[in-house]
Amino acid sequence: MLLLVLFILSFKQLNSKNIISNYNDYPLTKSNFTLTKITENLNYPWGITFVNDYEVLITEKEGRIHKVNVIDGSKVEITHNIPNILASQQGGLLDILYHKGFVFVTYSYVYDYKTNKSCTAIGRGKLIKNKIENFENLFVSQPPIESGKHFGSRLVIVDNFLFAGIGERGKGMIAQDPTKHPGSFIRISLDGKVPSDNPGFESKTNWLPEIFSIGVRNPQGMTLSPFTGDIYFSQHGPRGGDNIGIVKKSANFGWKEIAWGGKEYYGKKIGIAAFDNKYELPVKSWVPSIGVGNIVFYQGKTFPEWVGDLFVTSTKSKMLIRLDFEKNKIVNEEIIIKEKIGRIRDVELNGKGEIFLITDEANSFLWKLSK
Repeated sequence: MLLLVLFILSFKQLNSKNIISNYNDYPLTKSNFTLTKITENLNYPWGITFVNDYEVLITEKEGRIHKVNVIDGSKVEITHNIPNILASQQGGLLDILYHKGFVFVTYSYVYDYKTNKSCTAIGRGKLIKNKIENFENLFVSQPPIESGKHFGSRLVIVDNFLFAGIGERGKGMIAQDPTKHPGSFIRISLDGKVPSDNPGFESKTNWLPEIFSIGVRNPQGMTLSPFTGDIYFSQHGPRGGDNIGIVKKSANFGWKEIAWGGKEYYGKKIGIAAFDNKYELPVKSWVPSIGVGNIVFYQGKTFPEWVGDLFVTSTKSKMLIRLDFEKNKIVNEEIIIKEKIGRIRDVELNGKGEIFLITDEANSFLWKLSK
């Protein structure tokens, strides 16, 4: 029995050593690049998506959407009728994704003004010139919760299915309850219907039909790897434990039984160990936290030396980090930008492989990284 206990403890310690990382140890890149300011006067922008080779849509938390020309920096406001946006604390109009003429958005939805209860909602509308028409909600998380934080909200489309991260609204162990949406990844069709091969129709009969996996805290980054077909996500830990993982069907990522190396803000330990083999391991976990934002795998011709690597944005530490991937494993890390442009929230690429960034601040900017 003693040998078994020692084996389990050594397993957890080994995984902690291999996964937990300190960004203070990362070197600053020696690669050459040009950082260009594209447009200004953005107010707490949160999400960015390309419509074509030269135009992007950018959300602002208070509810505005701008179409920006990335060549000349000009912008126009998009008209829309997205209902009941809760633009308060961490909530507001959040992620945005353009796909085949449709605009998909996530936002904090006021469910009941009398009780101040809200939900993470996903909707879509048709983009007609400078207007979003026929907007409809496809998904509203349940139950409504009185909280202004942890909405999650990143979106990715894979094979005509929409995946989204739903934050646990600061309610901790709700992420272990598959009869509630907060603290999960969901998967729905592009029209809002539920796929018949979701876990709730197979081995997880007590799960809500939209839920694809559970046990996450506040996932605010998602991206499809064009090299493996896996969906990678980033999420906030508590005090330490921000991490990157791979979305997997029927998986449980462990929150709040574990905290990936993090602890309560007042110092109390969460769980017996940073990781537990009952739960899916992350690919990388940061202690201390970086305030992780969105992520994207690099592809393109502008920076050929970075093809296949993962870019990670950071709000708290105001960084853009590059994780050097080789054969689907991280072999090195470096900082591309540090404390130059503010709290970096989102990152996107154009067809050339130029990198575009937005910062989550008042009087903010759209930036371009190129050679």
